[in-house]
Amino acid sequence: MNHERIHIRQQVECLVLFFYLWYVGEYYYYRFTGKSHAAAYHSISFEKEAYAFEEDGNYLGKRKFGAFLRFLKQ
Repeated sequence: MNHERIHIRQQVECLVLFFYLWYVGEYYYYRFTGKSHAAAYHSISFEKEAYAFEEDGNYLGKRKFGAFLRFLKQ
């Protein structure tokens, strides 16, 4: 459930429409670079952040604006 709450925060930050455009853009970027569906999905910065902190119930209270951006480099 926390995983989805993190996505909601990401959507609010990106004004919903840009969240989905970015999400789909990252997915297709990874697919076109040869990753499988599963690997492309898990490479999306939004997913990396949500999976990394889904067990931390306090994460949203301390999360900084645009935190997903640091997962672009990983």
